[in-house]
Amino acid sequence: MRATSVEGGPLLSVRNLKVHLRVGETLVRAVDGIDFAVGEGESIGIVGESGSGKSTLARAILKLLPNVELAAFEGEVHFRGIDLAGISERALRDLRRHRGFSMIFQDPLGYLNPTKRVGAQVAEAIGGESSTPVGDRVQKLLADAGLPSPSQVVRRFPHELSGGMRQRVMIAMALASEPVLLVADEPTTALDATVQLQVLETLRRLHRDRKMAMVIISHDLGVIAELCDRIYVMRAGKMVESGDTLEIFESPKHPYTAQLIALSTRRHAAPVGANGAFPSEASRPGAAR
Repeated sequence: MRATSVEGGPLLSVRNLKVHLRVGETLVRAVDGIDFAVGEGESIGIVGESGSGKSTLARAILKLLPNVELAAFEGEVHFRGIDLAGISERALRDLRRHRGFSMIFQDPLGYLNPTKRVGAQVAEAIGGESSTPVGDRVQKLLADAGLPSPSQVVRRFPHELSGGMRQRVMIAMALASEPVLLVADEPTTALDATVQLQVLETLRRLHRDRKMAMVIISHDLGVIAELCDRIYVMRAGKMVESGDTLEIFESPKHPYTAQLIALSTRRHAAPVGANGAFPSEASRPGAAR
């Protein structure tokens, strides 16, 4: 089963999504009535502090929740008009493998197999062995993800790579299915400032060149501002504010959003943005495409 676009509709539509978890005797409303949409080729950001529910939201959308006790899982998630709750596991795998959606996870060292060389793992994401012609595509994916000398990287094990290089391997694996929607969960966490900027630039280039939609999840509004057309602010499982990136930064409506902006300003030691300021009409993501 291949996904087909519904003319005039969003690529991804989420309506009244609820994910309530049972943790011992405690009910955790990790996602509590979320609505948002992503258009074809659009880049949106979901921002909130740790524990706000944003990672659970991303995993719930793509049906990649870990083995947890669910007290409630309700709402609608449509991808290209397909109700993801109503399709078979086989159809879902097809969406993940063939021009559907992919996800970049936090902590790449935890997701990469420590016993397998990088080339073999990227080849598995493609669906083949790391030999010609698959091997050529493996190296191209690694190069597209910004890794220098991919012919050498394919022979290395994950522990032999830096954190930034491992994150790029995760990006390459996510690109293997030629997704039209890429979800990146905290793609720059635990990276130093220079490597963060390089990874952000890689994601920006891929978004532009491949014209794929992106959902960027971060606790850092500075990261979101660099990449996203629109921002959704999440707190305690709910969306408290949403809007155009420029509007959010210039005129936040919710006090929590204003706090996140202040934290981002202090974290970066200078206003964010490629020109050394918060996004303007000339420099904000999506302004001049």
